[in-house]
Amino acid sequence: MIVVRQLADEELSRASEIDVSEGGHAVYRYARGELRTAAETWQRPRWNANEWKNVIDKWTVELKWDVMVGAFAGEQLVELTSVRYRLEGTTAQLVALYVSRASRRLGVAARLTDEIVRLAKVHGARDLYVSATPSESAVGFYLSQGFRPTASINKELCELEPEDIHMVRAF
Repeated sequence: MIVVRQLADEELSRASEIDVSEGGHAVYRYARGELRTAAETWQRPRWNANEWKNVIDKWTVELKWDVMVGAFAGEQLVELTSVRYRLEGTTAQLVALYVSRASRRLGVAARLTDEIVRLAKVHGARDLYVSATPSESAVGFYLSQGFRPTASINKELCELEPEDIHMVRAF
């Protein structure tokens, strides 16, 4: 059974329980209003505790998330996601979404996305923005959750991750 709950700040070090490793042979590119795939082999290794700390520090300073939500299978953290309630106007930001390798394609990410949408709505948001890693798995997931590429790209986020696919989901 998967339990979804907000994470306390002191629990963020548990992120290293999540195995983010994956690879693929295609990425997405967005240009001139079109989303296209491009052949490109890529690999992301599992992150150690120090790498996770660096990522979380970056989110805290650069992305300014408001709440972190985790999914637990028993005692193990298998997924985490975070939201910033006000990116701009009535747009919230899905700051991060990471699912452990063994827990992918089980519906956990969809549950956490639903929770982030719920929290964003409670805080007055009318849509949710994500700057998605251009991998087939990430972009494919967001498309399946109702996100669509946007031409209204947030300049700050684009500068941080220029290769990302910027998407919005209206509520």
